[in-house]
Amino acid sequence: MSKKSKKQRNLEQQVRQQRVRDEARARRRPSRDDLARMLLWKIITRADTNKLGRRQALDLVRDVLVDGLELQGFDVRESEEVFEELAHRYADGLFPFRPKRHLMPL
Repeated sequence: MSKKSKKQRNLEQQVRQQRVRDEARARRRPSRDDLARMLLWKIITRADTNKLGRRQALDLVRDVLVDGLELQGFDVRESEEVFEELAHRYADGLFPFRPKRHLMPL
């Protein structure tokens, strides 16, 4: 049996990955990114309930996240900027995410 071409392997992987996405959608299974977005939003919007002040709580969360991103090779200043932009966007506490229409019951 001959080895499959790279093009053939990529096509097969595309089909497998689409099947995985379709099954996840049918099961209404959240992705890792869905969970991460929701977690970050909850942390930011609940920061004011912390015993620390709101800004101190957000700074603590930012520092922990930025340290982890720095270990992965991301730029510290850029990471801090992205966090602050998200914190500003989420500050009003309003639900910032679009509805997932494909998950809504028919």
